[in-house]
Amino acid sequence: MATEFIDRVTVHLAAGDGGDGCASIRREKFKPLGGPDGADGGQGGDIKFVVDSQTTTLLPLHHRPHLTADGGGIGKGDLKHGADGGDLVVAVPDGTVVKTKGGDVIADLVGAGTEYVAAAGGRGGLGNAALASNKRKAPGFALLGEPGESLSLVLELKTIADIALLGYPSAGKSSLIAALSEAKPKIADYPFTTLVPNLGVVQAGDVRYTVADVPGLIPGASEGKGLGLEFLRHVERCAALVHVIDMATWEPGRDPVSDLTIIESELAAYAVDLDDGSGLLPLTDRPKLVALNKVDIPDGHDLADIVRPDLEAAGYRVFEISAVSHAGLRELSFAMAELVAAERERRAELEAIPQRVVIRPKAVDDRGFEVRVESDADGPVFRVLGTKPERWVRQTDFANDEAVGYLADRLDRLGVEDTLFKSGAKPGDTIVIGPDDGVVFDWDPTSVGGAELLGSRGTDMRLEDDARSTRKERKAAFHDRMDAKAAVRAEFEAERVAENGQRGREASGRDTSEPEAGRE
Repeated sequence: MATEFIDRVTVHLAAGDGGDGCASIRREKFKPLGGPDGADGGQGGDIKFVVDSQTTTLLPLHHRPHLTADGGGIGKGDLKHGADGGDLVVAVPDGTVVKTKGGDVIADLVGAGTEYVAAAGGRGGLGNAALASNKRKAPGFALLGEPGESLSLVLELKTIADIALLGYPSAGKSSLIAALSEAKPKIADYPFTTLVPNLGVVQAGDVRYTVADVPGLIPGASEGKGLGLEFLRHVERCAALVHVIDMATWEPGRDPVSDLTIIESELAAYAVDLDDGSGLLPLTDRPKLVALNKVDIPDGHDLADIVRPDLEAAGYRVFEISAVSHAGLRELSFAMAELVAAERERRAELEAIPQRVVIRPKAVDDRGFEVRVESDADGPVFRVLGTKPERWVRQTDFANDEAVGYLADRLDRLGVEDTLFKSGAKPGDTIVIGPDDGVVFDWDPTSVGGAELLGSRGTDMRLEDDARSTRKERKAAFHDRMDAKAAVRAEFEAERVAENGQRGREASGRDTSEPEAGRE
């Protein structure tokens, strides 16, 4: 069964989620409070596109468009870190272009081994051992793993070839590439025989180059008629173009000159992205040759003699060929080799020109976030956007009061509260951290509790307020708890020492009494 050719596919990617950190306290004999030993969660796996020279089609992705990488393992006690999720490596053909669903080019994968990380895995959450500090010696919480990236991308395959053969259906392009190379395309006497681009390697003197047989074009191809848009993209990377014109057509209203004019107009109407750094010229400005095919037929030879002067007067290099008898193929192959060699020299000169590297460092006072004031039916909404705040919110366990307090401390150290004050926020205003699906809460800048949080996790979490409303009181309460823990531990140690002493005295009494009983 012939392999199906697929050159455009939409894929849906879901990178691996990071593993949650672990909140654990080390407990051993005689060490009931040995300190935090919760380990970090593992990193989520990435999804990578890698160019494979043995892959020629996007067919595997057409059958399996949903790609998911492994998630990271959760952290455990005794400082056992979670395992990292394995990366998902996807093989793609040489010349694959990665685009957004809106059509913006993200990456152009050319050359075997070229790699692109399409979706990054989430970070693993920190365990309480990593969160411990001089002020927080035994954290009772850990950070959650960050979700991996989820997005949809469009992959397009643009054939890597030096020469493109263009022309109407049944102009003899497949026969020509079969005569010039070892390629074995499908050849028949009906239109649109070629449904996929065929590649052939041609050797002309010291120059070796590849030729692409592009499926037949018709008027309106640049607008999607026929197979135009499906295969005009395979012309974009070619260094030169060869117009194959049928000298033996019997269709009414067609002649060689009008065929060439129509194909040129379709090339001019087709939009090519020239800002990819490859140095390619517009399709209408690229070197071109004209091959008058089927001159082995008497009527074809006579028609070629008639149209050749007009084409040469228009500036074209014209070759009379026959794919059946191989007449004129040697001259044509060497002419194509000249164009390829000249284009390779031009590109080499462009690559030799040093490229200016523009470095734009971040401003000294750039905190990595911004506060936007938006209007709502209930009043102003202050939206906090930034990589760090949004990541911290995703990693916070809102069911843990201590974790929420840690988030508040991080946001304060980053300067979020000061920026909210400067933006006009007042206690009770609605604050949103993140985009539309972010965390919403009523802001009270002097308390850790009393805020109603509506998270993207789908639950409402109301934190109970208590007497520790101000930071100073919270700090004092924290030290009180630590002192209480120290007192309990000291009491436990005193009881253990007293118990050991009593056992020692009892053992000593037994050692002295037994010999006396023996003497009696």
